[in-house]
Amino acid sequence: MEAETLALAQEIDFSFWGLFARATLTVKLVMVILMVASFWAWSIIIQKLIMYRAARREADVFDQAFWSGDPLDALFEQIGPEPKGSSQKIFAAGMIEWRRSHRTDGGLIAGAQARIDRSMDVAINKEAEALQKGLPVLATVGSTAPFIGLFGTVWGIMNAFIEIAEQQNTNLAVVAPGIAEALLATGLGLLAAIPAVIFYNKLSADSDRIVAGYEAFADEFATILSRQLDS
Repeated sequence: MEAETLALAQEIDFSFWGLFARATLTVKLVMVILMVASFWAWSIIIQKLIMYRAARREADVFDQAFWSGDPLDALFEQIGPEPKGSSQKIFAAGMIEWRRSHRTDGGLIAGAQARIDRSMDVAINKEAEALQKGLPVLATVGSTAPFIGLFGTVWGIMNAFIEIAEQQNTNLAVVAPGIAEALLATGLGLLAAIPAVIFYNKLSADSDRIVAGYEAFADEFATILSRQLDS
């Protein structure tokens, strides 16, 4: 009997594709959803890692140019009113409003400082929104994937017990494939959720640091313009 069970177990394909092929339609749909969610999460993770690295590099380069001692008007003329870099956009927003606040006779329109601050705040909010775009998807995958996988596992085990009851056979070779298929759904759920949670926390912290750098630059730039307004 043991030899017969062993021979039967050896004939069963326990590979990923073998387990997937034997799973019920509901469990297959759960697995497909989890695999799509995992690929989607990883695409966002890779995109954000590249994006944040480029944002930090751009901020460092612009900081060097900003604090080089060259006139700010010359720097603005160099980058133009519609630059590509995030730090440059914040600087350009402040400079554009600074120039608009001058009357034709050279005087300043009242409330210039407040308008400059608001212009840079709007630019910062736009850049923060771009940096954080996609992060809610990681949070959703991280929080829901384990439960979706658990649903697939419960459904698969339920069908495994139904099959046992129909065959009136509790042989391990009969029980094991159904349970293995069911547990595969939980494994896929964890495989999707764990990286999503880890990188959501990391990318959220990175985004907050980058935005904090933008806000610090805007405060320093506003201080410089405020001195010129007072003078």
